[in-house]
Amino acid sequence: RAGDALEARRADLMEVMAAETGKTLDQSDPEISEAVDFAHYYAERARDLDDVDGASFSPVRLTVVTPPWNFPVAIPAGSTLAALAAGSSVIIKPASQARRSGSVMVEALWAAGVPREVLRLVQVDERDLGRRLISDPRVDRVILTGGYETAELFRSFRTDLPLLAETSGKNAIIVTPSADLDLAAKDVAQSAFGHAGQKCSAASLVILVGSVSTSQRFRNQLLDAVTSLSVGYPSDPATQMGPVIEPAAGKLLDGLTTLGEGESWLVQPQQLDESGRLWSPGVRDGVKRGSTYHLTEYFGPILGIMTAATLEEAITLQNDIDYGLTSGIHSLDSREIDTWIEGVQAGNLYINRGITGAIVQRQPFGGWKKSAVGAGTKAGGPNYLVGLGSWSPRQSTATDAPLPGAAPLLTAARAAGLSGTDLARLERSAASDAASWNSEFGQVKDISALSAERNLFRYLAHPVTIRLAEGAPVADLVRVLLAARAADAPIAVSSATELPDALRTVVEAQAESVTTEDDGAWLARAASLPVRRVRLIGQDTAPLAAATGGRPDLAIYAQPVTESGRVELLPFLQEQAISITAHRFGTPNALTDTII
Repeated sequence: RAGDALEARRADLMEVMAAETGKTLDQSDPEISEAVDFAHYYAERARDLDDVDGASFSPVRLTVVTPPWNFPVAIPAGSTLAALAAGSSVIIKPASQARRSGSVMVEALWAAGVPREVLRLVQVDERDLGRRLISDPRVDRVILTGGYETAELFRSFRTDLPLLAETSGKNAIIVTPSADLDLAAKDVAQSAFGHAGQKCSAASLVILVGSVSTSQRFRNQLLDAVTSLSVGYPSDPATQMGPVIEPAAGKLLDGLTTLGEGESWLVQPQQLDESGRLWSPGVRDGVKRGSTYHLTEYFGPILGIMTAATLEEAITLQNDIDYGLTSGIHSLDSREIDTWIEGVQAGNLYINRGITGAIVQRQPFGGWKKSAVGAGTKAGGPNYLVGLGSWSPRQSTATDAPLPGAAPLLTAARAAGLSGTDLARLERSAASDAASWNSEFGQVKDISALSAERNLFRYLAHPVTIRLAEGAPVADLVRVLLAARAADAPIAVSSATELPDALRTVVEAQAESVTTEDDGAWLARAASLPVRRVRLIGQDTAPLAAATGGRPDLAIYAQPVTESGRVELLPFLQEQAISITAHRFGTPNALTDTII
């Protein structure tokens, strides 16, 4: 009903987004469709929470949603609806620049029957009251979409804040000599300047490889695509690029007006009226590796051109950036595409198309590295609701044969003298891991199955440090190690308990390091941990969060150990969505069929 109510208010929502945030109609219309999709998709995924083998889901009491202004309906709706679907009450505080858009969205949810005592809309001062809201211990979880700096600020309020966040992006499209240069120029311009570049997924860089680096044809096509954009306010339906949200200042103004060493303007941006909000798009040429523009997110209508001698060098330039949200490539060479897919570090990959406009379920959205805070599960994807509550153990009913890697750990557990009860639990856990791997985590899925576009969703192993706290049972460590082995994830192990010899031998063969240390030594060392994920066993997050200063790029998993493969494998996996144009001018194209 919430999705239907949002659909019924499409015109109202488009009007308020245009008036309040400068969204053009071509940008606001699909945004409302995304909000509707979130409602229906999360309703279905909520049913799945009751049916997880080996674990029971419990909602949290209160989730605070702090959405951005750049997607003033879809992101507030998606975050709110996800928390509601997972059984939590919600306080939503829309961005101050988009408070009216948020209000119309929330009114639609109330009209659909969401109780007002379950969903509260607030506007609070960004400083004192905002800080008190975020840091209040009655808040069980915060869902943030915004800058990485905001995530740091929130964690400074409360180091152990359970925070799920989609943060910044500095995204690039690679164009190789085998690309369709006309199509590439169109997609680069569209990805860079849709909504005036104010998307976390926007193309801020284009990296030209080999002969494309000196191709006057590509630059002319890009120049034509950019300068032909109609810039104005959304009150004119012909407008293709609207204003920035506020008068350009600080970092954005610098990006629009100041070149770095060796850079020049291919298209120089111009301020078009006295408001300071309306700017023509800018394209800067000659961006150097390691320069300010290469590494900095500007969040406005600016595109930088970089060059690389080889595809491998171009991938290095993409991966140099601290963020890993979206990345793209234009190439008609399947070998190049294969090399790029396996080398680039980003959560959403796009091949021979633009890199914005992710669609719920078809292209679940969320990044790697500093583009994601918390569990790293993607919005609009199959695991997003899993991280919005807590899990408690229940007996698994899985009957799948354990994966081959489980056997040494199970044998070592028997040799270490674990009880029959523990051994039976570990065998059930191994079966649950196998069931989850065979049905979900070990698969590359294209759930939409479109003929014109391949939309693939896959899981890749992620490094994790596992910590067994003082007093925690060794059997729990073995269970978590079974999950890590199923995911084939790189691990390091820290244990407060000296492991039995038989078990230690097997763990040393699996782990990069095995350290025996008490809780004090562990916490003293934790501040220098290079990893981004820690699986805690037998301890809550507060001591580790305090020891590491609440750093947002460290995800801490501290839920009780369960028999569920669906729950226990997730810390050891990272999600990736890959969207591939599978046609050439309407003719089906098998270019990538053998790659992935």
